[in-house]
Amino acid sequence: MRTLLLATFLTGCAHQAGPPGLQIWAHEGRESERQVLTAQVERFQHEHSGPPLHLTFLPEGNYNSQVQAAALAQKLPDVLEFDGPLLYRYVWQGCLQPLETQLKQSTLDNLLPSIQKQGSFRGHLYSLGAFDSGLGLYGRKSLIRQAGARLPKSPDEAWTAAEFTQLLENLAREDTDGQVLDLKLNYQGEWFTYAFSPALASAGTDLSHLESPAASQVLNTIQGWNEQGRVDANVDDAAFLTGRVALSWVGHWEYPRYASRWGDDLCLLPLPNFGHGTRSGQGSWNWAVTTACQPSGRAVEFLEFLLQDEQVLEMSDANGAVPATRSAIARSKLYGANGPLRLFSNQLLQGWTAPRPRTPAYPLMTSVFQQTMQDVLHGAPVDQVLGQAAAEIRQDDLDNQGYR
Repeated sequence: MRTLLLATFLTGCAHQAGPPGLQIWAHEGRESERQVLTAQVERFQHEHSGPPLHLTFLPEGNYNSQVQAAALAQKLPDVLEFDGPLLYRYVWQGCLQPLETQLKQSTLDNLLPSIQKQGSFRGHLYSLGAFDSGLGLYGRKSLIRQAGARLPKSPDEAWTAAEFTQLLENLAREDTDGQVLDLKLNYQGEWFTYAFSPALASAGTDLSHLESPAASQVLNTIQGWNEQGRVDANVDDAAFLTGRVALSWVGHWEYPRYASRWGDDLCLLPLPNFGHGTRSGQGSWNWAVTTACQPSGRAVEFLEFLLQDEQVLEMSDANGAVPATRSAIARSKLYGANGPLRLFSNQLLQGWTAPRPRTPAYPLMTSVFQQTMQDVLHGAPVDQVLGQAAAEIRQDDLDNQGYR
């Protein structure tokens, strides 16, 4: 079934949807994000004369399926927002224009390395974003110190996987039920890939090599934490807030809730080092210009506008994400030099992050890995499920002739 869907997805992407002017599609996201983007579109139109901009918000839950349907019908907009890892499929399909020769060099130089890496495929830059994401460990300083552990201050000081496992055991001795770690198991879908594939990268492997000893080591370790009773199922999404756990493995978006609850006792720490240095997740919603947009000058001008410091910071303030440019980070209260979330921006600036696999096969790979993680967390033999996952990914690659 997956192979049939992939073959169906291959179709031309020319032709524009909607009335004359620049058609822009974006995901609904939070109300605060919609308000900011709507204001930015209006501001751009006021400051830059030219054809009108038509902004359409699509529900986030089935956003990608609506974009796929539009691609099949050859009715894509001029400017398209999408979740970063889906880029490679759209490029493979022939839906997007390269941007590196259309953008100002100063704009390119100001982008985070992670934005450039996630947005590049087969030698060209196809997308860029106004914000990126951060992944790490939130912890309670008092409890970690009580357990006798050091507090890593930077990515190169991250706990080893063995140190982290021992810390969980030490924390459990003073905990009523022994569950001291929140892995956000109440989250669904792509969370499992975003959250745990960086651990594979930290061990020196990735989703393309799931049968490797390194992948086995990582998933056996995570399974061990769960089987030893150190992980809170967090069905109420309140494990860290209520104090049931001392550590929460999650992203930048939880900072407001956690900081409000724990104040100065809250700390932000890098994820464990599984052998090749800690790695964080990266990537978020990106913008691209479709091949339906001819000429593309006004669309590129709009993207340049979204990457101005004022616009980047306005959106980052609305959604709490990491600003996507160096200059905006320098001005950010959260992510700047003395900001409480500086670890997240440092990880992105210094290369401590792992992009999700840059391949048109990503939708299949993430689906397979999500099921793999579910199976592992439910106690399935790790090497067996990794072998099955690797076989499914290999077969998909064969069925699609290597996505050439």
